[in-house]
Amino acid sequence: MALDRIVNIVLRAAELVFATIVAGVTGEHLHHFRHASSWSQGRFIYTEVVAALSMFFSLLWLVPFSWSFVHWPVDIILSLCWWAAFGLLVNLLGNSCGYIFDWDNVHPISGDQCGKFKADIAFTFLSALLWLVSALLGIFWVNKHRTARVDAAPRQSSGRWYRRRSRV
Repeated sequence: MALDRIVNIVLRAAELVFATIVAGVTGEHLHHFRHASSWSQGRFIYTEVVAALSMFFSLLWLVPFSWSFVHWPVDIILSLCWWAAFGLLVNLLGNSCGYIFDWDNVHPISGDQCGKFKADIAFTFLSALLWLVSALLGIFWVNKHRTARVDAAPRQSSGRWYRRRSRV
């Protein structure tokens, strides 16, 4: 019982950290290009909204309740939103910054715009993966506890209901 709570807290904390990183890097990009049209920044606005929703839900579910794995449908939806954001950002990158997995220009202090963009893509991917793992663990946890409850339920007698009256 304690292991699933620890795993849940670690997953939710990692989801919160990765969503915060994506929100910060994406927000810095939106601030840097704030005079561009909102139509051209739609991918980044979408990523920022998904990051904000992820921060909200991970903070909400970071509180360790025993029912915190039953939110797996929302985990699946957020994972799909993160995968869509990842695809949008990778599609925008194209070949303009080199190969997608070339991490030579990724540096936390002196990195150029391509390095920040690749870091944004990497943390978007990691966040999508964590939300998917959280959803799969939630499905497993709910199915495991559902079968345990069914097995522990008392069995009813096979007699008919109208024959159970006591005779006085």
